[in-house]
Amino acid sequence: MPPKAAKGEYIETDTGNKISRRSQIHGTQHIILGGKSIIQADAVIRGDLFRSSSSTSNPDSKSDPKPASSGNSIAITIGRYSYISRSAILRPPSRLHRGVHSYFPLKIGDHVFVGERSVVEAASVGNHVHIGKDAVIGSMAILKEFAYVLDGAVVPAGMVVPSWCVVGGVPARIVGEVGEGYGVEGAEGGMARERYRSVR
Repeated sequence: MPPKAAKGEYIETDTGNKISRRSQIHGTQHIILGGKSIIQADAVIRGDLFRSSSSTSNPDSKSDPKPASSGNSIAITIGRYSYISRSAILRPPSRLHRGVHSYFPLKIGDHVFVGERSVVEAASVGNHVHIGKDAVIGSMAILKEFAYVLDGAVVPAGMVVPSWCVVGGVPARIVGEVGEGYGVEGAEGGMARERYRSVR
């Protein structure tokens, strides 16, 4: 008997990711989802913004006829049990590199929560990071493990947020420390697993 056609708001992938049919995901071939992650309605993920060929920096180079197959073609990587809320925007960071506007990969770890209407252009987001709603993470910023970004915070471009720190304000600065036991809730990644189970 063939499986039933999927109905409802979410599409479930082979690795257990639940993706809203109303999300906007561009350049899917340049996005890696680790599994068991949730992408809510109206979230925008810009996998179409990736560093193209290396020949742009050296037009005379003919040694690499297939640059798209190189490791630079991955725009966004999202780890396991991550949660991308409604209307959040994920796009790779960019900057001028050797006179050319270049995109760099956005790497998001496991058990990451991105709040509603937040914009993330970080170079790296560690495991167990919480990004509040309406937050802006500037281009090439780095959020280390267990960092906590308060609602409405604006993390400046290039800022490094240390592990176990709470940042808030505009521009964001360290305003506290994450308490012991955060994100654990009985077991490794308990909160993220509960959020995953609650999405149908």
